[in-house]
Formats: sequence, C-alpha cells, structure tokens
Amino acid sequence: MGNIKRKHSSSFKVRVALEMIKDTESVASICSKHSIHPSQAHQWKKQAVEGLLLIFTNKPKEELKEKNELIEELYKQVGQLKVELDWLKKKVT
Repeated sequence: MGNIKRKHSSSFKVRVALEMIKDTESVASICSKHSIHPSQAHQWKKQAVEGLLLIFTNKPKEELKEKNELIEELYKQVGQLKVELDWLKKKVT
C-alpha cells in the first residue's frame, strides 16, 4: 500500500517549497503536515530556488529571443519552399 504514487499539483508543490524556504518550521513538521517524504520536500525546494535564480538572470530572455528568431527564420524558409514547390507543380503540369 505504501507504493501508491501520488501526483501533486503545482500549487501544492509551491506551497511546500515556500514553507521550506521560509524555514519557520522544521522539515519533519512540514512533511508530516503535508504527508510527503522529506527528500521530496527538499527536491521541490531545490527546484524552486533554481527557478528563482533563472528568473533574475537575463539568460532566459536572451534564449527566448534567439529561439523566436530561429522560429521566424524557419517559417520564412518553409514559406519560400512552399512557393517554390507550387511553382514547380505548375511548370510540370
């Protein structure tokens, strides 16, 4: 019965991670209150801290900008190839 895998919502994980970050209660009390394993709580806290670090750096914005530019370029190439294909189909028939 102990091997039942539970899925927790994102909001639940955030609440637990925030409680872990605040450090107002012991890890054991937080985990028993929410019925989770301490290693799971530590993992969520680690993910939350890493996520916060990413929020306050410019790297994600730059990566997103580069990704959008790449997508835009690929759409241009697809459009150009579609026009060329349509032109070739007309020439063949």
